[in-house]
Amino acid sequence: MVTIGRRALLGTTLGTGAALAMPAVRAGAQGGGGSPGVKIGLVAVLTGPQAALGTQLRDGFLQGLKHLDGKLGGLPAEVVVIDDELRPEVAVTKVRAAIERDKVDVVAGVVFSNILAAIIRPVTESGTFLISTNAGPSTLAGRGCNPNFFTTSYNNDQVHSVMGQAAQDSGYRRVFVMTPNYQAGRDAAAGFKSRFKGEVVDEVYVPLTQLDFSAELAKIAAAKPDALFTFMPGGLGVNLVRQYRQAGLANIPFLSTFTVDEATLPAQGEAALGFYSAASWAPNMENAANLKFVRDFEAAYGYVPATYAAQSYDSAMLLDSAIRKVGGRLADKDAFRAALRAADFRSVRGPFKFGANHYPVQDFWLCQVAKRADGKYQTETVRKVLENDTDPYAAECRMR
Repeated sequence: MVTIGRRALLGTTLGTGAALAMPAVRAGAQGGGGSPGVKIGLVAVLTGPQAALGTQLRDGFLQGLKHLDGKLGGLPAEVVVIDDELRPEVAVTKVRAAIERDKVDVVAGVVFSNILAAIIRPVTESGTFLISTNAGPSTLAGRGCNPNFFTTSYNNDQVHSVMGQAAQDSGYRRVFVMTPNYQAGRDAAAGFKSRFKGEVVDEVYVPLTQLDFSAELAKIAAAKPDALFTFMPGGLGVNLVRQYRQAGLANIPFLSTFTVDEATLPAQGEAALGFYSAASWAPNMENAANLKFVRDFEAAYGYVPATYAAQSYDSAMLLDSAIRKVGGRLADKDAFRAALRAADFRSVRGPFKFGANHYPVQDFWLCQVAKRADGKYQTETVRKVLENDTDPYAAECRMR
């Protein structure tokens, strides 16, 4: 059974996920005493302009539970949805409550790296496992790696390096770089530059709340670069894409990560058509797990899933495989950790395994925005850029 725990929501809008609600299942016998079951604290931003990303994350995890008949590893599952509000102090307060009061067995989710940076110590120092389904900061991939932390997404700058390689392969010599001014934004610029060997004509960092890019677009027009590289998630990406097209700059190739994707395309529409992104997954991937996921997700929620949903879906499948492997004995931390490392599940991405730092080793693709026959927009794979790629910080990780 799947229950959306209301006590930790503090005002969160459940939306379509509420259709899964069933009678509550309290903390499992192995996870905190009580009736057999497993309880997951799912952290997502569900208020404000970035809520579309958190909604994708939440719905992807819940779709995974639908496919698992409401169970993880054979145990009835309860999900406590935690709206972090994109405020680190709020996230810490709510996550502490989920651990100490609601007795969650695992914390999963997290869209933004600043939220992950705030909650990782309270979660892991309590002995609770943290599975990030999106945020993957470089600070936790190398020397800061943690035995109780896994991510089903990527190292932040790893994905951006894919676009750096794609720009290099395309022969671009002069690129304008623009990202938000926070850890993931700095990782994005560093990742792109790690593989792009040409000239960065300007490197601009904007506030995470910025919605008017007129000044920056004027700089791009004046610089006349061969291409723009940008990482602008959620509402930032919606506004940037619209304004970029309106400013008549579409003749300058738009290379991006997490800027044009299925979470933002419904609002960007034609303005994003033909723009590029880099990713480890796209809706048009033709493997059995992905075909089932995309078909059933769209039927359940009425929109096209993005990587936020796909990676979250994979985390549900990862947890199912690990809990099943330890026979539901979540109190055996070492065995559960080893079961998570084994990653014995079928990913929507195809090949998937964890590196020594608990970050995935996976393929990465150049993708492009396309319009489907049904009028909806999605990203589609153009070509594989990196194969079986390990993030650059893994060698620095020394698990304690």
